[in-house]
Amino acid sequence: MTTAVHGASVDIPTRDGIADAYLSHPDTRAPHPAVLLYMDAFGLRPHLKAMADRLATAGYVVLVPNVFYRHGRAPVVELPEFINPAERPEIIRSLQPAARTLTPEGAMRDATAYLDWLVASPLTTGGPAGVTGYCMGAGLALRTAGTHPDRVAAAAGFHGAYLASDAPDSPHLVADRITAELYFGHADQDATNPAEQIDRLDTTLTAAGVRHRGEVYAGARHGFTQADTAMYSAEAAERHWTALLDLFGRRL
Repeated sequence: MTTAVHGASVDIPTRDGIADAYLSHPDTRAPHPAVLLYMDAFGLRPHLKAMADRLATAGYVVLVPNVFYRHGRAPVVELPEFINPAERPEIIRSLQPAARTLTPEGAMRDATAYLDWLVASPLTTGGPAGVTGYCMGAGLALRTAGTHPDRVAAAAGFHGAYLASDAPDSPHLVADRITAELYFGHADQDATNPAEQIDRLDTTLTAAGVRHRGEVYAGARHGFTQADTAMYSAEAAERHWTALLDLFGRRL
């Protein structure tokens, strides 16, 4: 039986301002485990709200913050109902000013605020949270697991971008602090996450003793979970749901 859910807009106080967010939770009186869902670059929009609702039907309280809140409330740029390849470059260009407002340090200050808010909510069990992220959000999920090892029990990332680059602040460099179990679903057609970075991520996590699994989804493109874009793959998206719910079901 499908669990009915309730979704609403909420505001999260952070050290740098007020982050607007979407909250979805089972429409029951009992508390449920918390999940922090990090957006892709296109931001908080109807499709991500639908993803949060689907996750909530499995018994989770799901918070989707607008991580670009320093630039403005969502939507930070006007988006079409469906993002096609011809429009994509211009949309990405228009999002760059918002993206520049989010530094790794600022993102982790925000993560503290998001997790604090979830723990304080009577809707949640108050225990360690799950985290999942998409595109740029996969890196945020990885950083959050390393920044808050005592507060994140499971973290996942899908079609993640630049997870293990040569940059001095690459997300994979937090590996030695992670205690959560991790899962990554990589697209095999993804210029932002080439094979050498996939291998470096796996090698680094293994060396740090992190329990993890990474899978390359054959034929999938960057953005394969996002049904409002031309990159969407129904098959790969369903595989992502199976893996994500398995991880959270075991760890939360």
